[in-house]
Amino acid sequence: MNYRTAIILIFAAVTGSNCLAQNNAPAISEDFKPSVLNQPGQEYPQVNSQGYARFRIRAPRADSVRVSLGLGGRGGTILSKADSGYFVGTTAGPMDEGFHYYRVTVDGATFNDPGTLSYYGSVRWESGIEIPAKDEDFYALKNVPHGHVQQVMFNSASTGTARRAFVYTPPGYQKEQKQNEQDIVQWSCV
Repeated sequence: MNYRTAIILIFAAVTGSNCLAQNNAPAISEDFKPSVLNQPGQEYPQVNSQGYARFRIRAPRADSVRVSLGLGGRGGTILSKADSGYFVGTTAGPMDEGFHYYRVTVDGATFNDPGTLSYYGSVRWESGIEIPAKDEDFYALKNVPHGHVQQVMFNSASTGTARRAFVYTPPGYQKEQKQNEQDIVQWSCV
């Protein structure tokens, strides 16, 4: 019986120390920058390179301020009151890349964040924050030749109605087309 108890205690000590060793969460990088969707001249909300978001709301007479709708898990991110009358808080974990709607709840009343632009979604106007993608350079407009997209209206024989199509032509297509038309015109005139 004592042998069995000793084995159980050793097993508990070994697994317990492993669990404690894994509890160290990575530190949040303090390279926060204003979100690209902020109102002009506003410093908050901010995002960092890890995908965390930091919020600051001025509400000097409020008792509680929370940022909600999926930010920081269920219940939202609870902001802590600073001496300056601002409530400040950071999401509990990194957020997915892309656009996120959110709202601010001050003492139970819901508001949009005055530091950011408002967007219509979820059947109401809400604040928005953009978590930059790691490959955002892929989507950036670069100084390279670009093609053209044209909207073309045509009569559809199958539906008997006017239809719309979008046609992409690569860079230089119009120049090549004019050259070909010129060749055809010159050839037919001979």
